[in-house]
Amino acid sequence: MKKIEGNHSTEERFLMLGFSDWPSLQPVLFVLVLLCYLLTLMGNSALVLLAVREPRLHTPMYYFLCHLALVDTGFTTSVVPSLLANLRGRALRLERGGCLAQLCASLALGSAECVLLAVMALDRAAAVCRPLRYAGLASPRLCHALAGAAWLGGLTNSAAQTALLAARPLCAPRRVDHFICELPALLQLACDGGGQDSTERQMFAARVFILLVPSAVILASYGGVVRAVWGMRTRGSRRKAVGTCGSHLTAVCLFYGSAIYTYLQPAHNYNQRRGKFISLFYTVVTPALNPLIYTLRNKEVKGAARRLLGGCGGRARCTVSQAGREGGECYPGAQGWECPVERV
Repeated sequence: MKKIEGNHSTEERFLMLGFSDWPSLQPVLFVLVLLCYLLTLMGNSALVLLAVREPRLHTPMYYFLCHLALVDTGFTTSVVPSLLANLRGRALRLERGGCLAQLCASLALGSAECVLLAVMALDRAAAVCRPLRYAGLASPRLCHALAGAAWLGGLTNSAAQTALLAARPLCAPRRVDHFICELPALLQLACDGGGQDSTERQMFAARVFILLVPSAVILASYGGVVRAVWGMRTRGSRRKAVGTCGSHLTAVCLFYGSAIYTYLQPAHNYNQRRGKFISLFYTVVTPALNPLIYTLRNKEVKGAARRLLGGCGGRARCTVSQAGREGGECYPGAQGWECPVERV
């Protein structure tokens, strides 16, 4: 059903073209997206389970990492179902309400990830620059407050941007050369005139704020880390500090690089064909890579996984030969030999 008012339409459906202009690529993308989604679900679920079950991971770093895993899972879930449906057909029609709901969810979770990555940078900077005061600086109360601020900031930015877009008239035909109801793609449908330029400037300012302010916090945090590492005397301390921050810095570069390209350019300069491939990277591929980035070289997480799967616990009972292999020292206990396993 369509109704015409003035020079723009109030048709309630958007035609999402997705990758229909690349028909030979669609089967490959379908398999890739499905594989990345399954990796995202399994990797992030395993990360949260380990962080909750393993007492040695009850630290601020893994607390924020749990929130990042939840954000990533929700973020990719807001995109993948409609994308997989799109990849199996020529195009997908979305109701206006469904499109705005998808926009609101993806914006909220993406914005929350922006703030959360900045919070994690502050945490890493405190651990490296103020190791003796770190326990007092990263108190549980402060960690809860910072995580809550990340979620609240994401919801606030999403609500503001979605409300401003919903108030804008969108001209027909409502053909979106994208696989998701993403802000830059939808803004290209906006009708001119009626003070709409002012609204677009407000939306652009909000995007600049949610991306550049956390970016400035991350840069300042890593500036302090570099100074602290430069002043360390031993090579082992430097290697440990770099290892502590390397995973987070990799995740920041992957997420912020693509997000800044997508959102910090005027709507009239947005290239939808290139933009949807970049969006595919940070909405589907990056959430699948994050669990690997944070765990692949993380000895604490790998050790927790081994213990959860049945290895010797922190003071678990084991044989003398097992203790020798693990590098611990056994002592006689009430029910046989007991040994604290070396923390890996």
